Amino acid sequence: MVSIIAAIHLVLYLLTILPIFPNNWFIENFSGVNLYIKEGEVWRLITPTFMHSGFSHMLFNSISLILFGPALERLLGSRKFLFIYLFSGVLANVATLLFEPLTYTHVGSSGAIFGLFGYYIAIIIFRKRLISQPNSQIILVLCAVSLIMTFLQPNINVIAHLFGLLGGFLIGAIPYFNKESLSDSFRSTTSWAGSQRRNVSFQSPVKVLIWAMIIILAVLGFWK
Repeated sequence: MVSIIAAIHLVLYLLTILPIFPNNWFIENFSGVNLYIKEGEVWRLITPTFMHSGFSHMLFNSISLILFGPALERLLGSRKFLFIYLFSGVLANVATLLFEPLTYTHVGSSGAIFGLFGYYIAIIIFRKRLISQPNSQIILVLCAVSLIMTFLQPNINVIAHLFGLLGGFLIGAIPYFNKESLSDSFRSTTSWAGSQRRNVSFQSPVKVLIWAMIIILAVLGFWK
C-alpha cells in the first residue's frame, strides 16, 4: 500500500506538469478549496491528500511515507494501514474546512503522514513492547522536529498537521481508554503483532538517522 500511495503521488504530480491536460486542470479540480467544498464538491476532502504543489513537496511527503509507512503496514495489514492514512488525511481536511477561511486552498499528504506519527505515538505509549526504545526515541524526536518545522515554515497548513496527528493518535489510543471494550478483532491483531515483534521492527537507527537528515534538509531547503 505504501508503494501504491507513493506511485499515486508521482503520477498525479506528472499529470499536473505534463501538457496532457489543460494547464493546472488537476489542481483546479482536485485541490482542497473550502468554498467549493461548502458548495458540495465533497471529493475535495479526500483528493488533496494525494495532490502536491511542486516536486519538492511531493518528494518530501513521499520520502516520509516510505520511511515511516512500511513497518506500520506490516504491523497492521494493508487495509487497516490505509484506513488510518485516509482517516487522518480526511480529518485534517475537514479541520481545515472548519478553521480556515472559505478562500483557503490546500494540497498535500502531510496531514495523513502526521496521522502515521500519531499512531506510532499511541503504540509507544500503550504498546511499548512493539517498538524498541532507541527506535521510539527516534520517532519522537522526528515527530517533534516535524511539529516545530510546522510552525516555523511559511505556507504550511498547521491545522492539517495537528489534526492529522490527533486522528492517528486517537485511532491507536481509543481502545485503551477502556480495555474491556476491545473488540475481538483488535485483540487478535494485538496478539499477532506481539508474536511478530521481530518481524515488524522499525528500521535500524543508523538508517533512520540518515533518512532523517535527508528529510530535514528537504524541509529546510525545499518545502514550501
